Amino acid sequence: MESISGEAARSVEERVAALEAIERIKTVKHRYLRACDRKDAEAFRACFVAEGAVLDYGPLGAFEGAAALTEVFKRIALGRDGDGRYIVLDMHHAANPVIELLGEGRAEGAWSLRFRQVDRVARTEKVSAIEYDDRYELEDGRWRIRSSRVTVLWEMVRPLPEGTSFQGSHA
Repeated sequence: MESISGEAARSVEERVAALEAIERIKTVKHRYLRACDRKDAEAFRACFVAEGAVLDYGPLGAFEGAAALTEVFKRIALGRDGDGRYIVLDMHHAANPVIELLGEGRAEGAWSLRFRQVDRVARTEKVSAIEYDDRYELEDGRWRIRSSRVTVLWEMVRPLPEGTSFQGSHA
């Protein structure tokens, strides 16, 4: 006779609650990525816990606290050239989430990120494979990011071809 696994022993309600929590965690990560691409500092900030959030961007450094997180986002993502156009244009595509609920409103997650960034001043395009290792907490009834650590697996930087032009609301 087979023993009942921990998963099978949990009630249907507990399993549904766990699935709902995982979906909400995925949603906060997707909000974060969209805020980055849409250059929305307020939405970016809202993804993190109110106190003690940590964002370790690897080669760019680690930042702690709401003000520091938002400031580095503004400095990198919202910089403009002399014509008032954004200097960097980003595209974040996260996939392969592995989310584990740790209990008591805590969770951890790992994500694969395929990242593209165009630097209009340096006239370069960067393509990267990145891994995120995150910690999440339930705060005021919403899942938020407690910490996020970036590991760059590889990246390629190449010059933009002559004649490259940009269109769109952020170009």
